[in-house]
Amino acid sequence: MRILVCKDYEAMSKKAAQVILSQITLKPNTVLGLATGSTPIGMYKNLVEMYESGVVDFSDVITFNLDEYYKLPITSTQSYHYFMQENLFNHINIDPKNVHIPNGMTDNVDYECETYENAIKDAGGIDIQVLGIGRNAHIGFNEPTVSFEKGTHLVDLTPSTIEANARFFESIDNVPKKAITMGTGSIFKARKIMMLAYGEGKADAVYNTVHGKITPEIPASILQFHGDIVLILDQEAASKLEPSDYKLV
Repeated sequence: MRILVCKDYEAMSKKAAQVILSQITLKPNTVLGLATGSTPIGMYKNLVEMYESGVVDFSDVITFNLDEYYKLPITSTQSYHYFMQENLFNHINIDPKNVHIPNGMTDNVDYECETYENAIKDAGGIDIQVLGIGRNAHIGFNEPTVSFEKGTHLVDLTPSTIEANARFFESIDNVPKKAITMGTGSIFKARKIMMLAYGEGKADAVYNTVHGKITPEIPASILQFHGDIVLILDQEAASKLEPSDYKLV
């Protein structure tokens, strides 16, 4: 596990975008695993600027998003379909056929989850998976629980996650209570993982990811076993780590 610590959110976002740029430069038909939430917005902004400058070409890139709220229409401004269009896809030359986001409006959850897993497999697997991390160390919407979920599945969101996401909705009552998410097993299959975190509120989750007991009660702790993972943090998110744990960049 490599840990890079940047001075602030802007520097973290730029470093993350540079990692994605390098990946696409080496493999133009890269399969990207993408995340939503506030953390990757700066990275997406940097990638759009790189595209507008002619530095990166997304025409052959394939993407799979981690998750989507269950039974929230994609036209909702809070859906992750909408989020991805607004923050990235509308501003780059990605082929819409190469974009994959779980269908949260499905009436057949098992079929949707199986289809999503098969689509990832048919694409050759994910080359680099971008992750954020929740305050409770959830990755995707894999909440603390008694067992690691292998594949894409429907999950009940915990009260802490619902509360954390309420800032994006008119009220906490409007936050969906379920989501379709790639499982920890799906995430772990990615050839490379890049986890981003910023702010003091993520410091405990980051510490537990790096040094905690490996348990589904700390979902991100499973990442300790991955062979190619980099954490890119700001100084506040890294505040509970020892200086020997990371490299300042």
